[in-house]
Amino acid sequence: MTGYADASVTADFGTLTVELKAVNGRFLELSLRLPEDLRSAEAALRERIAALVARGKVDCRVSLTRDPLAGAARINAAVLAQLTDLWRQVHAGLPQATPLSTADVLRWPGIIETGAGADPDGWRPALLQVLEQALAGFLAARAREGAALSTALLERCAAIEGIVAQLREAVPRILADAERRLQERLSQALGKALAGSALSREEINDRIRQELSVQGMRADVAEELDRLLAHVAEVRRTLHQGGGVGRRLDFLMQELNREANTIGSKASAVDMTNAAVELKLLIEQMREQVQNLE
Repeated sequence: MTGYADASVTADFGTLTVELKAVNGRFLELSLRLPEDLRSAEAALRERIAALVARGKVDCRVSLTRDPLAGAARINAAVLAQLTDLWRQVHAGLPQATPLSTADVLRWPGIIETGAGADPDGWRPALLQVLEQALAGFLAARAREGAALSTALLERCAAIEGIVAQLREAVPRILADAERRLQERLSQALGKALAGSALSREEINDRIRQELSVQGMRADVAEELDRLLAHVAEVRRTLHQGGGVGRRLDFLMQELNREANTIGSKASAVDMTNAAVELKLLIEQMREQVQNLE
């Protein structure tokens, strides 16, 4: 499911901001972007997000804005020495290169130290705190979307049940019409083929009844309709139960589609063919929505 949330916390060393956003995806694809000073917390962030989010392409971005007034600001001598050495190497290879300005030096990562919060490990509690705040808003947004998707799925469940009810009412008539047409064709065909043969009319009628019985069993979709309703009931139960429903509903969509295909293959009238097409359309709409559910 999609979702977006952000949260910030201000501490003595500056301001930490966590931004979470997600688009639809069948599996969890988590991307983290962190300042180098916070890289040591990446594993903890991944573990916490993965514990609460199971699906979607999730992007987590953490930013740190230092407070220049927090503690006594000073230049990190080791980083400055490293930067100076790098500059000498660049100048040796590219004498025409423009020298670094004071602003360039001060923007270099880690060049400025402050007395407060200089140790990155000291930032971790604040980072985890702001992550929890962002996750709360993020999960709430996804829950609202999930509720809307659940309503859409339940509407399609009702539409499927309506089609099944129509088919149950129409199937006896459809089968009777198909049986009548088949009986007429068989009577004509067998009557001509067996004219003058030793078979009696009663034996010919027995053969016709056997063919009609086989054809009736092949065209009967009562079991498929029963299974459709059972799967729809399971979809309703799963949605009402809540929690992680995405993979369970994925499976149910496959089963619903299987029954709709069988009904289409057994169709002996335009009414049944049209109903099968409508069922497949509704199930495909549901399948697309299910991909978005956690």
